[in-house]
Amino acid sequence: MTTPHSLSAERLTLGYGDRTVIESLDLVVPPNGITAIVGANACGKSTLLRSMSRLLAPREGRVVLDGKEVHRLPAKELARTLGLLPQSPVAPEGITVADLVGRGRHPHQGVFSRWNEKDDDAVASALEATRTMTLADRSMDELSGGQRQRVWIAMALAQQTDLLLLDEPTTFLDASHQIEVLDLLTDLNHTRGTTIVMVLHDLNLAARYADHLIALANGRLHAAGSPAEVLTEENVRVAFGLDSHIIEDPVSGSPLMLPIGRHHTRPPVSTPPEPGPVPNAHR
Repeated sequence: MTTPHSLSAERLTLGYGDRTVIESLDLVVPPNGITAIVGANACGKSTLLRSMSRLLAPREGRVVLDGKEVHRLPAKELARTLGLLPQSPVAPEGITVADLVGRGRHPHQGVFSRWNEKDDDAVASALEATRTMTLADRSMDELSGGQRQRVWIAMALAQQTDLLLLDEPTTFLDASHQIEVLDLLTDLNHTRGTTIVMVLHDLNLAARYADHLIALANGRLHAAGSPAEVLTEENVRVAFGLDSHIIEDPVSGSPLMLPIGRHHTRPPVSTPPEPGPVPNAHR
C-alpha cells in the first residue's frame, strides 16, 4: 500500500489573463480514495486540476501537499509523488508507444542512475494493465483516439506515483473501454491505495466509481461529499441547470441521475371515469 498523502486547496483563486475561473475555493482530497470533480462545462474543473499539479500558479491562496505548497516544490520531487494526465496531451512526432510510456519513469531517474529492471517492469506492467502491450512498437501517430488515450494512461501508471490526477481519462473511449479504464483505476486504488482525482463529465460514472465527489458551479465549490450527498436533484439543478430524477443504481447501489428533458416525460395517466349505476334491463 502507498503512503497516505494529504492534498488540499486553501482560498484558491485561479484565472487566465483578466478572467477569473476559480474563486476562493477550499477543498480537501481524502487520502487513498477516489475523488471525481464534476460540474458544467467551463466551471473550472480542468483549471483546478492544473493548479493542483503545479501547472498553473494561483492568483491567491495555495495548494498544499503534505504540509508544503505545491508550487514551491522542485518539479522532480513533486513528480515522484503526484502524476498528471492532462486533457488532450500531445505526443512528440514519431514516438513509439513503448518510448512514450517509458517517459513516465523520468522522475525516478537520477543524475547518475541508469534504466534498470525496475523501470522495465513498471513499463511492462502499465502496458499490460491498459491492454496496450501489442501496440508497444507502433508509432503514436498510427493509433486511434481510444488507443492513444489508453497509452497516455499507461504512461501515467508507469510513473508509479501515490497520487494520480486525470483530466477526463475516458475521453475518446467507447462505453466498454470507459468501464475498462475506470475499473483499472479502481483496481489501482484498491491494490496500491493510490489516491486518484479525476475530472469526469458523466455524473453516473462519477457516482459509481468515486468515493468522494466535488461539484463546482460558477467557479466555486458547490458541494463535496459522498455520491449520495452530492448527487441530488437540487445540486444537479444548480450545478448543471438540469432538472433530473435521482434513483438508486440497480447495479452498484450508488445514486443514478435520470435527466428530464422537454420531450421524454411520460404523459399523465388518465383516470377512467367512475362506473355509473347499472341500468335495469327488466325495467
